[in-house]
Amino acid sequence: MPPVAIQLYSLLFKLILRRRLSSLSASAASSSSFGVSSRAAADHHHPSPPSNPSFSSATGADAVATKDLHPDPLSSLHLRLFLPNPHHSATPAAAANAPPPLRRNSFPQPAHDAGSPAAAVGQELSRRASASFSGVSPSAAPCYGGYLPTARSGRRLPVIVQFHGGAFATGAADSAANDAFCRRVARLCDAIVVAVGYRLAPESRYPAAFEDGFTVLKWIAKQANLAACGRTMARGAGSGGADSFGAALVEPWLAAHADPSRCVLLGVSCGANIADYVARKAVEAGKLLDPIKVVAQVLMYPFFMGTNPTQSELKLANSYFYDKSTCLLAWKLFLPEGEFSLDHPAANPLVPGKGPPLKLMPPTLTVVAELDWMKDRAIAYSEELRKVNVDAPVLEYKDAVHEFATLDVLLKTPLAQACAEDIAIWVKKYISLRGHELSY
Repeated sequence: MPPVAIQLYSLLFKLILRRRLSSLSASAASSSSFGVSSRAAADHHHPSPPSNPSFSSATGADAVATKDLHPDPLSSLHLRLFLPNPHHSATPAAAANAPPPLRRNSFPQPAHDAGSPAAAVGQELSRRASASFSGVSPSAAPCYGGYLPTARSGRRLPVIVQFHGGAFATGAADSAANDAFCRRVARLCDAIVVAVGYRLAPESRYPAAFEDGFTVLKWIAKQANLAACGRTMARGAGSGGADSFGAALVEPWLAAHADPSRCVLLGVSCGANIADYVARKAVEAGKLLDPIKVVAQVLMYPFFMGTNPTQSELKLANSYFYDKSTCLLAWKLFLPEGEFSLDHPAANPLVPGKGPPLKLMPPTLTVVAELDWMKDRAIAYSEELRKVNVDAPVLEYKDAVHEFATLDVLLKTPLAQACAEDIAIWVKKYISLRGHELSY
């Protein structure tokens, strides 16, 4: 059972969430069809922290730079990129201040060569220069300027596409809690995290949020293709100073650092539903998404439901933070009017004819909480994946509640930290260039 303070906060949280959802339901008829990707900062428990595209001390001990993007000016789609500092452990002083290693210490980080181009070049990098791959900031610079991955340094980073929780109607990619969680994931996994600010209900109902998730995957693939064209054009131009093809359209952080062939989807609560949909669409798209390859997905306490109640849905219906009645209200706000059903493909992962055969799905890690009423359906989905030989382990955490590793008041608990480390250990099986090192 959670501590008394958490139980009391849970009651307050459910009261505020139900009131917020009821208010959104009342105003749904007059809302704009344009949609929103986040609520005002006043709707969050804490204001959204601003992005900080630097590795200065202002970013905290995790040394992760962030940047906000709006890839499509005609939509409300919002992204926040998280890039771990490539030089954070390059010097003894930095290593002394580095966070402790993963508990199993199975994944040592590659060392940087002090004589590499990343450490030698002292030229400041503009956005266009970064897209053209022609300049690098000095490693000792206080602010991030980009670094150039080479075969010698091997610093192409995998990409983790993250979808926040919030019952489809609240939350944001740049909220305080999601920002802190993504920083932790970026640091532990040594990967670029792309947090997706998808459209929210009821302004944008199903399938808006799901389509936004797949749109981001296609956008990352486009970025990779533009970057590849730019490098080819730059080599063809020699040293004549010609700008790379499409340089103005290329996001420099992704162009310089991302390895799209190692892409992981990570969804939190309702974001897990989006991640699973995007994984299915990626399977259906196949080579059309090249060079994107979804190598794994992580579903953290997914927001799954169904008509036939499971044992946990009967026993824990009034559980902590997100009880069943509140979640039903959220689904009524999210699903199109007249199409409400707990066996809707967005809600039930095992509904017949939902998508590609389960045997084609990527390896799937499912995280569940002992006191979460939705856990049984998530476990059942994982069991079905294992039946068709998909690597689909389940991590169940004792005395844990829904969103125990991502909710603002629980982020600093030992259980939340342990969960992030466990996720990193499993994910590194599929993003490591050294092969599978261990398995649950």
